[in-house]
Amino acid sequence: MLNRLDYAKFDIKLQAFAAFFMSIAIIRIILMLKNIALLPPLIAGCLGLTLLPQNSNAKDHSIKIENPQQFLPPTLAWHGASEQLVESRFHRQTPIEQSDFNTTPDYQQTIRYLEQLAASSPLIKLSYFGRTAQGRQLPLIHVSTDFNAKNRPSVLAQAGIHSGEIDGKDAGLMMLRDFTLGKKLALIENIDLLFVPIFNADGHENSSIYNRVNQRGPTNMGWRSTATNLNLNRDYAKAQSVEMQAMLKLINHYEPSLYLDLHVTDGTDYQYDITYGTFAKHSYSPRIAQWFEDYYRPHVDKDLSSNGHVPGPLVFAMDNSDIKQGIKDWVSTPRYSDGYGAARHLPTVLVENHSLKPYRQRVLGTYVFLESSLQVMNHFGKELTLAITQDKQSRPSELALNWSHNKPTPIAFKGIDYERFDDPISGAKQVRWLGTKKLYKTMPFYKKDVVNNVTKVPKAYWLMPEQTQAIDTLKHHGIEITTLAQAQTLTLEQSMATNEVFGKRPYEGAMRVKADFTTKKIKITLPVGSVRISTDQALGKLAFSLLEPKGPDSLFQWGVFNTIFQRTEYIEGYAIVPLANEMLAQSPQLKAEFTAKLASDKAFADNPRARLAWFYQRSPFYDRNHRRYPVFRQW
Repeated sequence: MLNRLDYAKFDIKLQAFAAFFMSIAIIRIILMLKNIALLPPLIAGCLGLTLLPQNSNAKDHSIKIENPQQFLPPTLAWHGASEQLVESRFHRQTPIEQSDFNTTPDYQQTIRYLEQLAASSPLIKLSYFGRTAQGRQLPLIHVSTDFNAKNRPSVLAQAGIHSGEIDGKDAGLMMLRDFTLGKKLALIENIDLLFVPIFNADGHENSSIYNRVNQRGPTNMGWRSTATNLNLNRDYAKAQSVEMQAMLKLINHYEPSLYLDLHVTDGTDYQYDITYGTFAKHSYSPRIAQWFEDYYRPHVDKDLSSNGHVPGPLVFAMDNSDIKQGIKDWVSTPRYSDGYGAARHLPTVLVENHSLKPYRQRVLGTYVFLESSLQVMNHFGKELTLAITQDKQSRPSELALNWSHNKPTPIAFKGIDYERFDDPISGAKQVRWLGTKKLYKTMPFYKKDVVNNVTKVPKAYWLMPEQTQAIDTLKHHGIEITTLAQAQTLTLEQSMATNEVFGKRPYEGAMRVKADFTTKKIKITLPVGSVRISTDQALGKLAFSLLEPKGPDSLFQWGVFNTIFQRTEYIEGYAIVPLANEMLAQSPQLKAEFTAKLASDKAFADNPRARLAWFYQRSPFYDRNHRRYPVFRQW
């Protein structure tokens, strides 16, 4: 199979051959015309055309990097009790074990291995929950001792949302293998395991040894984004990709009790090999957050430590080149798996294995993490069910839309020593990690717990039937909506966008936008097909996150309603001037406002177009819907 590098080489060669033969044809025509004077410049041009690169943005393939990991800093030697998880019998080994943790199996090899496991044990069922943009089926493994049981709690473990970060797949295959051998069955005695080994399957097959330069193994790594270049861990809120739509359908169907999203880090060096984050207590799921703190983290940390691993929190440096400046907390928004989980009260753990640790160590640590998570669910699942119920039933009158960092407090941090040096290439100081342990006893830690943009929660939101993209997105999330069977006249609140600022470039397939808003009450007749979204439902806080326009992952900020900024009718100068005079004659108040505006705003006074637009915007001819946010609040 050709990889991206092979295709690039083939494309350049094909263009060169095409240019060469086209040039020969032109030369023959000139010879037939007997215009020899044209030959020298044409031949020179042809040679240049065939020899120069056809794509100025193409990579320089003359550079040979045989060992991409040669640029990584030294790593700490590691041995741990989790090494006993490796199967010694070759015929029982998973593909990653057979390669001595060097090469992860590709999509087809993974599917064949899953088929073998499912055929060998009644505990394992293989199905598919959707397709990728390129048509690959998305595999789902369901492990259960009783597939007919109702209301049985489940753990959903997801690997390969960023398919170069594939530790979870190989760890999961090892655990599934052990189930087929009759090992560790107590883990699934009362809990079902739902395992997605490859979420971003198209990215998984876009594999190369050059995909993740910051990561130590495996040798073949998938690509971060999908075939449509979308990052699935930025797609939870907007649900744009077919892969995410399939995942949301799976979540709505099974309603898992615990969701494990398995990643690998980028960034700095430190001693921790398995880092993970859960919900903040000031998130939309405070009771679930408390369960994580009381039951989950103490148990998982203990299991990881006893198996030779170094568990830690998610690490985000204030300065990646100088970590002693401090680390910061992170409260994610609903575009991310854990932020989405908090908004819909789905207990979610974001796992980030440390990219600079050897692949063998990371995979074995992930196995221990999965095993420990199942143990916690067996021991404390009832407490989690209660916490989920309490968070789903809570109906706060107001919610924060985002948070900011507080003043630092000192914490202990297991770091790696480093030095900073003057780099002549960048012309700035860079970091060099030295591969030796360093304990920071008083590392500054910036907790993200300052509440911002506290907003009242309305009774409901309304959308007219033409807002199909927004309505479909709400349906993908499983949010309950009510559709009008006949027109209804209501007094609602509508927002008007002002001072809008668009992103400088597209982000995740969208032109994001922020704005200020003014609101007013209006009497409006909603047509048949309009939908009402009540906030008095289990997913009410998720609906609030998506429909409040100042929310960082609202559908508004993701550009779903960008057409409100587009004007399609205008007024000519020969019409606006007499209209403005008529308006001034009819309204002394308007005349006073215009005079005051001229006196207070010189830029406005010096701009003829702005002066005329001022009148047009206040006239009955102006577009009634321009900048009007088409989501109505009901109080």
